[in-house]
Amino acid sequence: MKRKRPEMDKGSEIKCAIEELSMFGKLKLGDDPGCAHIPTKPFLHLCQVMLHVLDKIGPTMAVLRQDIHQNIERLEMLCESDPSKYSNLVEMLKTEDIEGNARKGTSCSKAFLWLTRSLDFSVALLQKLVKDPEQNMEKVVEESYEITLKPCHGWISSAAFGITLKLLPDNKNFIALLKDKDESYDTLKEDMESLVSLLTPILEEIHSILRFFKLERFKPI
Repeated sequence: MKRKRPEMDKGSEIKCAIEELSMFGKLKLGDDPGCAHIPTKPFLHLCQVMLHVLDKIGPTMAVLRQDIHQNIERLEMLCESDPSKYSNLVEMLKTEDIEGNARKGTSCSKAFLWLTRSLDFSVALLQKLVKDPEQNMEKVVEESYEITLKPCHGWISSAAFGITLKLLPDNKNFIALLKDKDESYDTLKEDMESLVSLLTPILEEIHSILRFFKLERFKPI
């Protein structure tokens, strides 16, 4: 299951994320979200790619980045324990729900929940950059955080995040880092729009599944 960090020499992180999303297909919930299918490998590979995007924001994302990395590793280890069963992340949710382990500190259900919330943050960030690439990066990151991760954090985590906002790159440098070599901003913008349009409905379906397993309102940290 475990693979090296995605190679970026064939395109930008945004293009790589779009490629990973093409592996998802449509998440069909039907009448029972517990019977849905979330492919484990494409989901974790997508999270790895988005980790590269957060890397470019700099030290501000260090804590979030570490959390994402640890949560990816936790789910990778589970998948390796039974690749056939856990090729679908919903099977992991069902197993931990039945065993009563889903809300324990090191559960894979919690890891999946926080990876999903990190993707929510990434989507909000890209949406704001597409809408207005000239706006201040501190404002972009802070507003994205407030509507995604902040409601799930306690005051200590929120305060720590606020302190690191002063370490952000300016928007022009960040956008330059996101672009592939010789890529125009218009092309990057189109790719960001495509990524957001592809990922948003998938995240909506995943949140429906999390609500079904009563994980959506998990206690803030």
